[in-house]
Amino acid sequence: MNGLRSTEIASSLLATDFYQLTMLHAYREAGLHERASFEFFFRRLPPTRGFLVAAGLEILLEKLETAQFSQAELDWLRSTGRFPESFVNDLAGWRFTGDVHAVSEGTIIFQNEPIIRIEAPICEAQLVETLTINFLHYQTLVASKAARCVLAAPQARLIDFGLRRAHSLEAGLYAARAAYVAGFSGTASVHAGAAFGIPVYGTMAHSFIQAHDDESRAFLDFARARPDDTIFLIDTYDTEAGARIVAAIADKLRQLGIPVRGVRIDSGDLAAHACAVRKILDESGLSVTRIIASGGLDEWKLRDLVAQGAPIDTYGIGTSLTTSEDVPMLDCAYKLVEYGGVPKQKRSEGKVLWPGSKQVFRQYDSSGCLERDILGLAGEKLEGEPLLWPVMRDGRAELMTLDANRKRTQRGLQSLPHRLRDLGTPSDYPVEISDGLLRLAAELAKHGR
Repeated sequence: MNGLRSTEIASSLLATDFYQLTMLHAYREAGLHERASFEFFFRRLPPTRGFLVAAGLEILLEKLETAQFSQAELDWLRSTGRFPESFVNDLAGWRFTGDVHAVSEGTIIFQNEPIIRIEAPICEAQLVETLTINFLHYQTLVASKAARCVLAAPQARLIDFGLRRAHSLEAGLYAARAAYVAGFSGTASVHAGAAFGIPVYGTMAHSFIQAHDDESRAFLDFARARPDDTIFLIDTYDTEAGARIVAAIADKLRQLGIPVRGVRIDSGDLAAHACAVRKILDESGLSVTRIIASGGLDEWKLRDLVAQGAPIDTYGIGTSLTTSEDVPMLDCAYKLVEYGGVPKQKRSEGKVLWPGSKQVFRQYDSSGCLERDILGLAGEKLEGEPLLWPVMRDGRAELMTLDANRKRTQRGLQSLPHRLRDLGTPSDYPVEISDGLLRLAAELAKHGR
């Protein structure tokens, strides 16, 4: 047997770290099978991030509901000779039967706050560590980047253009979803449209224009082929000249019943070009024709274009979004906090964690802005809105709609104090520790466990 196809691995329980399987085998041999609680959280925020937007939960829950080893995967494990036959046979019946508490997608989150707690027999909770981190880390990373773009250009339509430069097709798919949760209007990814119902947008390619001898003919041919999608790419040769050609053929298109819906600029000084193009279009009676801009954009460039008053209606954001170019990773962890009903605490140097199953209580000021969070024990009754709630019972999930998650992000961004919105050096947000959690940590330290 040569192994599994890479397309099978992408959706497989073998898409995990090898030590997850060695741990399952060791737990089995040691007779450790009691219920455990693991929590996933972000240890600290990067200097340029005042907040994060939780994303990826619904995808993870769908995976947990259906996760199991296929016969081909079990055969491959046997072929490695790394595990005894009895252990591989046990994996044939592996299913996730646990409970999950989590913050909803679209929730604003901060450092050291658990965004998910997985409670299950330890062999179930251990095996899902890698996929939990993978789904929640990447989609939260992209959603947080996308939210910054939304804050930088709040009146504009933002479209995900990042599939072709994402680190994989799967990453591009989930990036489109995360960006939509964060407030983007749609995506260029057809796959994301089919998978999640996200609105799909597209214009035209430079190659179509270059394949014609005449730019005007290229525009006319495209308009006849796509009368409902008449957005012309005008910077193949000269941006302002392209705009004038669009203006020149507008009457002919009107006679054909084809409106000029927009023009797209993908290069050069976008603000200057947009101003010149807007003037050309307005003078030709095309005042409702939109201007779309793309090409190397991120939240800082959006902020600058908005500050300059650039008459741009829609932005396409690509590479900087799907790669989270300025902050390509977040410091996060998935750790055991309880086993067999007993709180546990990791005290590794520089990585001391708060013990026990926890809850986050959020408080707002009189104007409705975020004021502070309190990290406490799950059983505590503290002032504030509890953020983690049961989203899965006995392996069955309660899923939210994508639109509900988008609305939650919108409300969360509206509740952000101005000091947290700064793109460069936002202020820290207070996450306080409850008295009950402090007492538990002190008790465990006293007894050395």
